[in-house]
Parts: sequence; C-alpha cells; structure tokens
Amino acid sequence: MEGYKNIWVWIETSPEGTARNVGLELLSPGRKMADTIGHSLVALVIGSGADAAVKSASAYGADQVILLDDKCFAQYNTEVYTNALQELVEKYKPDTVLFGATANGRDLAPRIASRVHTGLTADCTELSIDAESGNVQWTRPAFGGNLMAVIECPDTRPQMGSVRPGVFKKGVFEDGRSVEIIKETVKPPAESRAKMIEFLADSAESMVNLEEAEIIVSGGRGLGKPENFALVKALADALGGVVGSSRAAVDAGWIPHAHQVGQTGKTVGPKVYVACGISGAIQHLAGMSESDTIIAINNDPDATIFEVADYAIVGDLLEVLPALTEEVKRIKADKA
Repeated sequence: MEGYKNIWVWIETSPEGTARNVGLELLSPGRKMADTIGHSLVALVIGSGADAAVKSASAYGADQVILLDDKCFAQYNTEVYTNALQELVEKYKPDTVLFGATANGRDLAPRIASRVHTGLTADCTELSIDAESGNVQWTRPAFGGNLMAVIECPDTRPQMGSVRPGVFKKGVFEDGRSVEIIKETVKPPAESRAKMIEFLADSAESMVNLEEAEIIVSGGRGLGKPENFALVKALADALGGVVGSSRAAVDAGWIPHAHQVGQTGKTVGPKVYVACGISGAIQHLAGMSESDTIIAINNDPDATIFEVADYAIVGDLLEVLPALTEEVKRIKADKA
C-alpha cells in the first residue's frame, strides 16, 4: 500500500503520566516487525504531563515518539482520544498500529479502525510479519480457545490489532537513547458527550495486578475447596507475590475472575509461577507458559502441567503448601 509506513505502538498512560506496561511490552514485537520490513518503530504517547512515558518508550526501543500532551488527555475519554488518534493516523498514515487489549484499548482500537475503514484483530497472543508483502500475521484464540486463528488484513491499511497484556516481555531498558520526539497538537471536540465524574476502582481488580506481578501463586480445582485458597495466599504473601487461579476455580465460584490466568483470563509472564492443583489444560498453559520459572504442585504424577514445569512436586497440597510457606518464612528470617 503506497504512502503507508512505520509500525506504531500506542503507549497507554496513567493519570500521573507514566506508561502502562502493555505499551512498553508491545515495543518488543514492534521492533522485530519494523526491522523485518525496514520501517521505523514509533511510540504514540497521549496523556498529560507524560514526560515519564516518553522516557520509558524511548528507553525500550522506539525510534521516534509522537507526543500529544494536554490536560484534556489526563483521563481517558472515548471521544477525545478517538478524534485525536484518528487525526494523527490520517496525517501520518502508519502501516500498522498496535494497541494493548486493556479496557481502554478495547474501546479505542475498534473505533479508530471503523473511522479509517480498516480491519482490527482483537486479543492477539502472537505477532509476525511477512517481509515481502508486509502483511501482519495476527494470531488469536478462536472457538473458546480450542484453536488458534491466524488473520491477515491484505487489502487495507493501516493494519490494526490489540494484544493482551503480559504476552510479550519488555525489551532491554537503555536509558539515554537519542530519540526524535514530535510534539503534536490536536483540537479537542467543543463538547464531549461523555465526562469523567468519578473513578471507582473495582474491589477485586484493585487487589490483584497479575500482568505486572513478578511472582504468582495460582490455585486450581485440585485444592479441593475454596477455603484452601488461604494456603495459596499464605505462600503468595510469603514470597511477595499475588494470587492467581485456573478457570475451573473461577467457574466453581471459589475466587473472582480478576485472578484468572489463561486464554479467557489474564496472560502473564512472571519471574516465578507456582501452579497448585492445576492440571494443565491448554487454555491455562497459553496464559502462563512464558513465565521464567514454573513450579508445579500436584498429586497426579501424570498431570499435563508437569510437561512445562521447571520444578515438579508430586504430593498432597495440604501438606506441601504449608511446608513451603514455612520454609520461605524461615529463609527470610535468617537473611533479616
């Protein structure tokens, strides 16, 4: 497609002007895709007082940063962000735009795709690009996660897709990289039909941040009953981690959906993932297999989870979890 160039990554910002992790994660596949087709990697930062986000995007590999910095962008607003991003897309004509599949990204991406008359592949778990055609291969779960679909958008540009947080890892942080920063101004709509009155954090979501956690201890139906999640939480607290779960435990009503790891939950990549009483269904493995170290605890020596585990413990969870928790506490006490 003539006139379209560069790979864009939308860097979602917090009200404080810092970059949310998912945008920084997407700079990694964006870098590979841009290098494959000989394009530049551009970070799009929209926010208020977003210097920290610009610095992060630069340090994690962007060649160029397009910055929209104004008080009207302090809080995410559908109309304001859509109008602004549409104007920039039509001005610069990026070849590809990557969004994080967050609540805001899932709202914004399809609106932009509709405005500029192109396709959108949502909730991707893998990305690649063909060097000759320049077509992105967007891979996402289909039919309830029972198979993976590979989707292309060969006839229109820009190519657009959203990617789940935690699918990719952030690249190497290189402080002080020299990056071109283009400051843009966009006139906001005279009056927005939607306004932020008050922000109320969901109580379940506020208790767990799986995507950014370095240690996750997850429980499944193998725990036997919901009360035994207390053992999972005790180990997570001792390790300084957070509690996750399998879909089976969520479907049973043992723990809120905010804790679910897997294709229909959160995709994570912590330094340590402890799977307690989780059999290892493919949908769960797809959400945590990129963890640096996987420790599996199950009383079934043939459990599928052991096939991806770095360390396997075959035993009764009611005995193993308290023993592990006490050992972690003892080690911490000895170091103190």
